[in-house]
Amino acid sequence: MKKIFAIFCVFLALACAFFAFQMKNRLAETSKNGETVLINIPKGSSAGHVFGILREKGIWDDELAYKVWCKLNPPSPKAGWFEIPPHQTLDEIAGIIGSGKTAVRRVTIPEGRASWEMPAYIKKVFPELDEKRWNDLVQDPKFARSLGVNANTLEGYLLPDTYPFPIDADEETILKQMVAANLKVRDQFMPDSASSMWKTLGSWHKVLTLASVVEEETGIPDERPLIAGVFHNRLRIGMPLGADPTVRFIFRNLTGPIYKSQLNSDSPYNTRKFKGLMPGPISNPGRKAIQATLHPDKTEALYFVAKDDGSMTHFFSKTLSEHNKYKDVAAKNRGE
Repeated sequence: MKKIFAIFCVFLALACAFFAFQMKNRLAETSKNGETVLINIPKGSSAGHVFGILREKGIWDDELAYKVWCKLNPPSPKAGWFEIPPHQTLDEIAGIIGSGKTAVRRVTIPEGRASWEMPAYIKKVFPELDEKRWNDLVQDPKFARSLGVNANTLEGYLLPDTYPFPIDADEETILKQMVAANLKVRDQFMPDSASSMWKTLGSWHKVLTLASVVEEETGIPDERPLIAGVFHNRLRIGMPLGADPTVRFIFRNLTGPIYKSQLNSDSPYNTRKFKGLMPGPISNPGRKAIQATLHPDKTEALYFVAKDDGSMTHFFSKTLSEHNKYKDVAAKNRGE
C-alpha cells in the first residue's frame, strides 16, 4: 500500500510539474494581434470582463492561462482607452491596462490661427468634432470664465502646440486643455509682470491681444521683437496700430485684397481707424510672439512694410516719408 501511495505521489508530482511547465510556457506566450489594437475598458470592469474584451478584440483567448495569471497577479485594470501593441505577454498587457496611461490622438495647431480655423486641423484626427459646438463654446462668456479666462470669448487663449488629446475627447475637453496650456504660459511669464511692458499693457488679456497682432504681421520669428517695438511705440504716442490683420479679422477675410469699405469699418477691432488696442485678440499667438510682446526691441521705428521680394521680411522706418519710399520699393519688387 505504501508503495502504491509513493508511486501515486511521484505521478502527482510529475503531473504538477508538467502542468506548471506547460502553464509557464502558456503564460510566456504573446498576444495574437498582429498590429496595435485599441480597446476600451469601462469603469468598474472585472477581470472576467477584461478577458472578454481581450478575446473579442483578438488579443488573448487562452482563458485558463488568464485565470492562472490573475490568481498569481491580482489585476487592477484602469478605465479608459488603451493601445495594445502586437505580441505582448499577459504581464505586458496588464501593465498597459493598469498604468492609467490612456490612448491619445495627437493634434498640431499652428501659431496664429483664429479659433474658427482650428477645427480644420482637429478634424483631421477627430473627424467627429462638432464645429458648431466648438464655436458656441469659444464664444460663451460663462464657459470662458469657468476656465479662468476673464474675457467674453476664448479667442487668443487657445495656445498653439502639439497636443496629446484623450482619444475620446470632445469639444469641451479639447478647449479646456488648450486654455490650461495658455494659462500655464501666463504663469511662466508672470515674473515679467514687473516689467515696463507688462505694466504698460496692464493684463494678460492685453498681452495676448497685442501678441496676436505681432503674430499675424510676420512669419519671421526674428522680426517679432522689432515689430512689437513698433507697436509699443505707436501705443505710447497715441498713434493707431494701423494693422491690416485686425481688419481681416472683422470680416474673416484672411487672404486677398482689403476693400476701402472694410478699412472704414466702425468695428472697435479696426486699428486702421481707431487708436489703442482692440477689445481682444484676433488670433491665438504662440509663445514666441508673446515673448516678443513682453520683450520688444528698443527702436525708434514707427512704420514697417513688407519687402515683397520673397524674403517675407519688412522695411522699418522712423518717418512717414521714409516709409513711403520703402512702399515704392516694395511695389517695384512686386513688379508694379
